[in-house]
Order: sequence, then C-alpha cells, then structure tokens
Amino acid sequence: MNGTNQPPNVAIVGRPNVGKSALFNRLIGRRIAIVHDQPGITRDRISAVCTRGTHPFVVWDTGGVAAAGESALTAQVRRAVEGAIQDSDILLFIVDAKSGLSPVDQELARVLRKSRKPVVLVVNKIDNAKQENLAADFASLGFSRSQSVSAEHNRGISELLQAIDQLFRSPLAAAEIKHPLAIAIIGRPNVGKSSLINSIVRSERAIVSELPGTTRDAVDISYRRDGQEFLFIDTAGIRRRGKHSSSVEVFSVMRAERSIRRADLCVLIVDLTMGVTAQDKRIAGLIQKARRAAIVVLNKWDLIKPKRNEKQAMARLVDETRARIFFLDHAPISVMSALTGEYIDKLFTLMEHVRRAAQQHIGTGVLNRLLRAAFTANPPPMVSGRRLKLFYAAQTSGKRDRQLQPPEFVLFVNDPRLFREAYRRYLEARIRKAQPYPGLPLILTLRPRNETREK
Repeated sequence: MNGTNQPPNVAIVGRPNVGKSALFNRLIGRRIAIVHDQPGITRDRISAVCTRGTHPFVVWDTGGVAAAGESALTAQVRRAVEGAIQDSDILLFIVDAKSGLSPVDQELARVLRKSRKPVVLVVNKIDNAKQENLAADFASLGFSRSQSVSAEHNRGISELLQAIDQLFRSPLAAAEIKHPLAIAIIGRPNVGKSSLINSIVRSERAIVSELPGTTRDAVDISYRRDGQEFLFIDTAGIRRRGKHSSSVEVFSVMRAERSIRRADLCVLIVDLTMGVTAQDKRIAGLIQKARRAAIVVLNKWDLIKPKRNEKQAMARLVDETRARIFFLDHAPISVMSALTGEYIDKLFTLMEHVRRAAQQHIGTGVLNRLLRAAFTANPPPMVSGRRLKLFYAAQTSGKRDRQLQPPEFVLFVNDPRLFREAYRRYLEARIRKAQPYPGLPLILTLRPRNETREK
C-alpha cells in the first residue's frame, strides 16, 4: 500500500487507557508497550512488526489523545498521534466499550475521517458474548469497518487481523522484510537520549521534555540514511532500582535492560555537565554483560564548549571517560550536542566503523601464531599445580542472528577451569593489538581437548 517493499504501517490511536498498548502487545505477540491502569502511560510512538496475519505490517502504538485543557506534554502527544496518522496506511481506532462513547472519541473520529485513510473501529474490553451489545454505542461514529475485541483476553484478535488483511492490496512475504540495524539509545534519565534521536531524524517522533524520565517505554523509531535502514530504540532512563517513584519506573528499567539485549548496538549517552557517574558505569556494565557492540556519546557539548582549544578539551574529556569506564575501553567515544546537532554525523561514522569491524576475520594460522606467542611471552598462572595449555584456536563465524555479531574465538585447551579472568583480559589485549575490533566485545570460548575431534 505504501508503494515500496517495506511492510505497511498500521497505527493504533485512541484516548488514554482504552487498551492501545494491550492491543499492540497482543498483535505482535510479545510485551513491548507498558500496560498499566494509570492513564497516559504511553506518551511516545512505539513500533514493531506484526507477522500474525497473512500480510506482515508495522504496528504503531501512539500516545493517548486527551481532551481540551491538556498540558504541554500532552500537546506533544497529540502531535505525535497526528504524525502517526499521516505516516500510516491503516488506522485502528480503539475505544473502550465499558466506559462508553466519550466526547474525545467523537472528536478523534472527526480527525480520522478527515485523514481519508482506511479506519477499523476496534471496540475493546468486550470480554464475552454477553457484552457484545455494548459495541452498539459506537455505531454513531459512522465507521463501516468495526471489530469487537478483548485485547487482555485475546478475544476477537484473529478476526481483527483478517479485517486488516482485507485492506492490503497485495501480499507481502515475511522474507521481504529487511531487518534494520537495531540501535539502543541508553543512559540515565535526562541525559538527552530523545533529543539525540530527534536531532538525527529531524522530527519530534520521540518526546523531549525537561522532566526527567519522560520516555517510559522503549520507543522504536525507523530511520533510513544513505540506503541503510536503522531502528533506533529510545529507552527509558535507567535509574538506580532503589529510587523509583512508581511501579511504572520499575517496568521502564526492566524494559530498558531488555532493549539492550535485543539491540545490535548500544549507544550510551553521558551528560558532560555531570561527567561519568556511578550509574553510567552500571549501565556500561549492563552492555558488557549482554555482550553488545557499544559506542559512548558525551552529550551537551554546547553547554561546556570552550572558546578556544576545542580539540584539546575534547581529547581530555574522552581520556577521562575512558579511564572511568575502563572495562568498556573498546567502545569508541565521541563528543557531540544533541540540542544543536554539532558532531551528530560522527555517530554514523562510528557506527560504520563498528559494522566493518564485525566483518573482520583473523586467519587460523595467524591467530594460532599470535596466541602461542602470547602464551610464551606471558604463561598462564599455575592453578592447583596445573597450568592452562593451548592446543588450537580458531575464529568462528558463530550464529549470524544479528548484524553486529561480536567476534568469537574458540580455544581448545587441556582444561577450561584453569582459565583466569586476568589472563582472559591479557589475551583479548593481544588479539586487539592485531585486530582492534572497535566497539565490539571479544568472546573467548574455551573447550577441552577431547572436543577437537568434533571441530
């Protein structure tokens, strides 16, 4: 419908607390959007690919539309919804059967009709057949396509998918969906994560506010640059677990941690006005634990930028940051300003360097000579009277289940239990001296000698 090989866009719109996020989660088959009884929890636009029907499509969960007298933040939500309507091929207008027809529903119906886009009226919270008569209250909205569902109980979802399928003009095979490079933008609250994405895509698709923690869901934002597809994941700010103001904050942290695991690359944002904090180091530790590619961005350069000797000041900030996050020393570090856009393009240069590094391979002969020389120059420590011995090593292609797969090296040894963490770091340093692999963690997998026959 959108004239390209990309899957069509389907937006879920409606007033707060009618079940948009619950429907979103139900359509994609996993929990991404936060579901909570508090109205207005979803304030940004979230997207994911739905493959449950005949034709795959991108489904968008939008912020709740409030009535007149809204706050400035809710006004941003309204603009986000209007943007979703403009960018979408099909609109799912969701209403709450139990609370009945409201003036906001009627106002939104007028907006949707003006869009001249196909609309499916989704009457939610029809939990059983006895409640079907509640759907009649919404007939006055005048939409010819209507489906009663219960997003919470998975009732009527198959019929809704059939209604969506009927609106597609031509089938799109799931194999045609190109998986973009998934980039998680992570960091403490209010360090400029959403501002960075807005500066990149030059729009207000991620909501920016002075209030810390505005982004409470992980928001997926598609972006195309120089023929390459990107998926930016704007995560909720990660706070210390003991300082959450509500259960929603706890859910947001869990979601941000999950976003790290589903990303190809993590961009850690550090606030230059505060420097590297203990929480920044904890977040860097999450990236390290998840074995994800990483880039560190030192944001808010516009606030501390000196009048002279800029390059020296930037070099000093990079050195200080690397010393504080020494365990992520393979991650490229760049200074930039999300607010002014200064040096933003450097981020794409760094991402390209990381992508190319992921394609590098050390030949087996070169690798074995390198590691044997490392063992000779600095033998492993004795452990209970025994010493680690290396028989053979190779870089494996591994599972290519993500675009930026960290390089993995399999070492066949006498006993993997003799391998110590300090020696692991030593071998990693020797490998990086031959092949730096910027932004990528190195995975050293040890196997006992008897597994060499299976190689």
